[in-house]
Amino acid sequence: MGDDWNQQKISLLEQKETVEPALLQEVARILKFPVELFSTFNEDQPVNIVRNTFTDSFNDSKNAFASYNNCTFNPLDKMVELYERMLRQQKEMIEKLEKLIEKK
Repeated sequence: MGDDWNQQKISLLEQKETVEPALLQEVARILKFPVELFSTFNEDQPVNIVRNTFTDSFNDSKNAFASYNNCTFNPLDKMVELYERMLRQQKEMIEKLEKLIEKK
């Protein structure tokens, strides 16, 4: 939006009750949002979504945890793979450096 925009200026914009249409259009363009999104925004909607989907039932919570905990791979195997890949990369880098040193 320009070099003159800083955190303080953005904070002032956020505190405004209404924003000039041209400025709102520019912000929407930069954020790649339709400008209508700003005019139809409802602060209560996210709260309602959380309220309507949250359950404190023990069985529901237990079932939800069980579905998240159903790993199809062994995390330790993934860690070993990552470690081995890092070692290979380090070895390759050392070999390249040794070749560069030999050339000099």
